Amino acid sequence: MGLPGLRGSDHIGVTVPDLDEAETFLVGVLGAEPVYTLPGRSGEGDWMTRQLGVHPRTAIREIRFYRLGMGTNLEVFAYDAADGQAPPPRNSDIGGHHLALYVDDLDAAVAHLRAHDVEVMGEPVSSGAASAGQRWIYFRAPWGMQFELVSYPQGKAYERDARTLLWHPARPAE
Repeated sequence: MGLPGLRGSDHIGVTVPDLDEAETFLVGVLGAEPVYTLPGRSGEGDWMTRQLGVHPRTAIREIRFYRLGMGTNLEVFAYDAADGQAPPPRNSDIGGHHLALYVDDLDAAVAHLRAHDVEVMGEPVSSGAASAGQRWIYFRAPWGMQFELVSYPQGKAYERDARTLLWHPARPAE
């Protein structure tokens, strides 16, 4: 049995060095919608360590929430880290990650990113095996976080014989 009452992903939290720069990118380039902002927070005693796993004297400057299309929401933090901040992890590091965004037209989306001087990593890749039918490419946010564009408007090869399909952002009710 799985987690009782699980419905899906609510949000992804991301820490950025500059909230205004992040908002310019998320809203102006990706098309996210700003929803609301929370004030900063610091903890008494070991609250920040106990609740968030950070140095006890670390403070959150501000938190901003965004809706990103039909997918998950983004919770974007700016911290004053009492013990410094590390660069974003690489995909090969423990905890490495990327945020994949589904688009209907990969080539148009890549052209849009390049027109906004976004660092696009390489060229679009056509997947094989169970993911045949999918194309993808990585790009970086101004603060170095990796994102991926992915598109498979005709579906993926695995879907022909699968009992369970992965959730598809273009067909959210399925």
